[in-house]
Amino acid sequence: MRQRVVRVALTAALVAVVLLAVPLALAIRSSLYADQRDTLERAALAGALRVSPDYATGDPVELPASPAGGRLGLYDPQSRLRAGSGPRPGDTLIGHALGGEAVRGGAGGDLVVAVPVSHAEKVIGVVRASSPVSAVRHRVLIAWGVLVGVAVLALAVAVLVARRQARLLAAPLEDLSCHCRAVTEGDLTARAAPSSIAEIDQVARTHNEMLHSLTELLRYERDFTANASHQLRTPLTGLQLALEAGLAQDDDSRLRPVLSEALATTQRLHHTVEEVLRLSRSGGIARPLTATTAVRQLLRDTEERWHGLFAQDGRRLECGTQDAPADVRIPGDPVSEVLGILLDNARAHGRGTVRVTVRDLGDALAFDVSDEGAVTGGPAELFDRGRSGDADRAGIGLALARDLAVSLGGRLSLARGHPATFTLLVPVHQDGAAAFE
Repeated sequence: MRQRVVRVALTAALVAVVLLAVPLALAIRSSLYADQRDTLERAALAGALRVSPDYATGDPVELPASPAGGRLGLYDPQSRLRAGSGPRPGDTLIGHALGGEAVRGGAGGDLVVAVPVSHAEKVIGVVRASSPVSAVRHRVLIAWGVLVGVAVLALAVAVLVARRQARLLAAPLEDLSCHCRAVTEGDLTARAAPSSIAEIDQVARTHNEMLHSLTELLRYERDFTANASHQLRTPLTGLQLALEAGLAQDDDSRLRPVLSEALATTQRLHHTVEEVLRLSRSGGIARPLTATTAVRQLLRDTEERWHGLFAQDGRRLECGTQDAPADVRIPGDPVSEVLGILLDNARAHGRGTVRVTVRDLGDALAFDVSDEGAVTGGPAELFDRGRSGDADRAGIGLALARDLAVSLGGRLSLARGHPATFTLLVPVHQDGAAAFE
């Protein structure tokens, strides 16, 4: 920005100098030439006043001193030099002056003024004054040099003033940019300082107010997360302990399956709360996780959990691997949460048999969840948070699943619209170990 301000100021100053200096240079040239001609004319008139009518009979003529660097001479009606200095034969300007009028012009590289000398209403001679054009040209060049120097000085002053103004304008903006960069790096305490420029101060105040509102919003969200974590974990832990105690003490064969299922549900709910809280703390950035669950075990647990629910709806659930090694380990809890959301989505909105298939992609495992239904919503809108409906399957669940996949360093996408197929990519190392292990 500083260079741009300096360039604009320098361009404006240069245009102003050119528009002023060029006419002024032409005016100086014209003035110096006109001044020299006036000097020659005054010298010629002074000489004409000293010429006596008797000079033709031999009376000596005393002409005044010649102009500096020039010549002054008296010519008779026959254009012959009678006194002073000048060209011996008279030139055309002398011939014109013998007609009775003063003549200005140039001849042989000189500025020339010829003034007629009259007596008894008759022209008896001509006084010719001349000076070299080079002398006037030299004065013109000196004046132009001074003018160029003044112009350069003016441009230098303009550059200095422009640099100072650019610094005054750019410094608050650079400071504001530094504060914005600090905010993007996580420092929410950064605030833009006031400056001497009202417009930039208005931007800074708006920035600070926005940052304050954002800080308050984030604080409310952090407090809500902490409160939800405390209020959910405590009763869940108590419920889990109570169910475990009930299983240890109750020998009734009719109640043990119910208590076991309630305990498993409580444990899954506990894992779900932990994953949601982890996602809220990750800020959408992939974090290293420990790979604790083998693919075979994950598929077995998934099938046990969801098989009965699909069977109640008269539908089938098939889980298996194609070419993926079943013993490779992955982060079980977050992957299980994503698969759970996709299976719940397929149960609520899909049709027919639901299949969970694992494929080996070399540096990643692909978990395909498909059913015999169709997805009518656009892929770009499918994972938008806050949209819901039976027709397009969109809602909070798919948005949460996508965020969980990103936190794993993977990706969740709609592979096909019909039959509906969602693919979760989980990265792994080349040696087959999970990338998070």
